[in-house]
Order: sequence, then C-alpha cells, then structure tokens
Amino acid sequence: MPNLYTQADSNIRKTWLLITVFLVLIIVLGWVFARAYQRPDILYFAVGLSFLMNFLAYYKSDSIALAMSHAQPVKREQYVDLFQIVENLCITAGLPMPRMYIIPELQINAFATGRNAKHAAVAVTQGALQKLNENELKGVLAHELSHVGNRDILISSVVVVLAGLVAILSDWFLRASFFQGRGDRDRDGGGGLIMLIGLALAILAPLAATLIRLAVSRKREYLADASGALLTRYPEGLASALEKIKSDGSAMRFAAHNATAHLFLSNPFKGQHGRSWLTNLFMTHPPLEDRIKTLRSLR
Repeated sequence: MPNLYTQADSNIRKTWLLITVFLVLIIVLGWVFARAYQRPDILYFAVGLSFLMNFLAYYKSDSIALAMSHAQPVKREQYVDLFQIVENLCITAGLPMPRMYIIPELQINAFATGRNAKHAAVAVTQGALQKLNENELKGVLAHELSHVGNRDILISSVVVVLAGLVAILSDWFLRASFFQGRGDRDRDGGGGLIMLIGLALAILAPLAATLIRLAVSRKREYLADASGALLTRYPEGLASALEKIKSDGSAMRFAAHNATAHLFLSNPFKGQHGRSWLTNLFMTHPPLEDRIKTLRSLR
C-alpha cells in the first residue's frame, strides 16, 4: 500500500536513538549518585540495570503494556467479525495478522503494540465493539494497523518501559537523598555539589522522559490517522469514531495508566484535563476536534 511505510525507517532510527539516550541517562544518574554517596556499586548497578531494562524494553514491552491494560487474548471463533475486518485490512496493507486482544472496558479505545509487524498485537476495548458501527470500527483498526506499518509500535512500546524506569529511579534517588544523613557525605564540599547536581538530574529526568513520550505520541497520531484513512479509502469512518469517542462519557476503570496512555487511540483519561497551554503541553494526544477536522479535509 503506498505511503503506509513512509516513516518506518525513520522510526527505527528514532527507537535506537531513544534507547541510547535512556541508557546514557540512567548511567549518568548512577554515576552522579555513586559520587555523591561514595558508593561505586551504585554505578555498577545503574549500568547493569540500564542494559537489562533496554533488553526488556525491546523484547517484552508489548507484554508489559498488554498486562498493564488488562488486555485478554482472544481467538477467531470468539470474535469472527472482528477478525474478518482485521484480516481484510492486513491483506490490503500487506501486513501479517497481529495477535488480537480485548480490553474489558466500556470506553471506546484501542492500541497497537509490539516490536515489529511479525510480533504485533492489537487491543480493542469492549466498548469499541459495542458502540461503533462497522465502518467506524474499520477506521479505528486501520489507524492501529498503520501504527504497525509505520513501526510506531516499537518506539511507543519501548517508551512505556524506559520512561517508567527513569521516573522510578529518579524517585528512588530523591527519597534516598532526603533520608541520607549528612555524616555520610563527602566533607570537602565537592560532595555537596555532586549531590545538588544529582538532585537536579533526578527532578529533571522524569520530566524529560515525559516530554519525549508525549512528543512521540502526538506526532504519530496524525500520521496514523492519515495512513488509516488511506488504508480504508474512507476517512469518515475514523472521523465518525472519533466523534463518538469525544461524546462518550465512559471512563476506564483499570486499564488507564500514565505509562501506557500514549499508546491508545485517544486519551484514556477522559475529562481529566483542561485546555490551558500547560495542559496541552502534557496531553498525550492531539485534540480530537483537530484530528476530526484534518480527516474530513482529506475527502
């Protein structure tokens, strides 16, 4: 299918760049706190952890995202119509059939994850199956398959693990520095400076990880919308689905997490944000009205 894979190579490069940046960031955090506490083993731990988590982020991030979202694997005989839609879209797009999951939530939503097209998974909420008509569901599924074709799924899935790791380590370092007694610190003055640098890194690191996650998410949504419309040849299907999402008041009870929110078709934390410039900066998705307007301009 033309233009579906236009961003694939670029996204692969971005993924490896992101993995490298997070690896270096974790090692730098470990080095700073190893110097601050005069504990070389902290650096060794940070190095080992960074390599282990990058390995898990590449090979197991999809399983982590699916588990966090309470997604349940389903077979063709359970959801024949759903599988037929996905199979037809995959044939058109030239993609292998992904593993299919259902999220037991009434909110209309979906996401795709995995490291490549051969190891992809698509999860759809029960609400999407109940509330969308066939054309709307096709639009949603085409959007998610476009993430697979564009290889957005790898970088988005990797961010789930790495951004979460940076936030956890930074919180741990902040707590450790808070409870650390002054008697254990370097008394020549240099230790104090190292500690200040470490605290600054611990505060800024999760913020940087969040901004990277959001920037990746918002840009890829517009591309997946356009690629999905190209796949179905019917932009109105996804536009209508987004309108239903906008008016749907169902909240996610268990599947919504900050670490995985950027994976979903639309923000799973419905109604929990305003529209100030600061709020917009930290939104995981572009505004639905902008996406609907863009889709309808493609007709």
